[in-house]
Amino acid sequence: MFRKILNRTIAYFGRGLLAVAPLGLTFWIVYGIFEWVDGLNPIDIPGIGVLIMIGIILGTGILVSTVIPQSFGALVEASIKHLPLVSLMYFSLKDLISAFVGDRKKFNQPVLVLINRQSDLRKLGFITQTDLSHLDLKHMVAVYLPHSYAFSGEMFIVPSENVTLLNAPSAEVMKMIVSGGVSKG
Repeated sequence: MFRKILNRTIAYFGRGLLAVAPLGLTFWIVYGIFEWVDGLNPIDIPGIGVLIMIGIILGTGILVSTVIPQSFGALVEASIKHLPLVSLMYFSLKDLISAFVGDRKKFNQPVLVLINRQSDLRKLGFITQTDLSHLDLKHMVAVYLPHSYAFSGEMFIVPSENVTLLNAPSAEVMKMIVSGGVSKG
């Protein structure tokens, strides 16, 4: 009798943990970011730092899109290009951010990649480049294969015949990959 009550209690606890943990962790992370950004501002009004940060980012977006000419942006990037470590960080971060937002999203072609023909092992990913002629790699494509439960992944060069385009929204495919296949979209 005691064992049955204990097993049921553990089962209820596990279900409760599954219900509360993802929501709690999400709120905890968002709250931590909120507190950090708010702490950057010397004015002691809760939330003002986040509002200022949103305003700065929005204002910069408006300026870059309408007022500041593209040639000025190109001049700044050309200057950065000559600073070895700064250049690596700047352009890597720029490419990473532009892969998810902006006009030139990169993860918009979900694919299934044949990794091992003998065992029919396949992996989900995203085509990032279809033309690799600048590397003298004809009939090859660049595919990014994200890792599950991480903000990392690997880029593979694979023969184009090993890649199958998927008829599915990129967001659903990314969600499935990041969740380790648990999420269906």
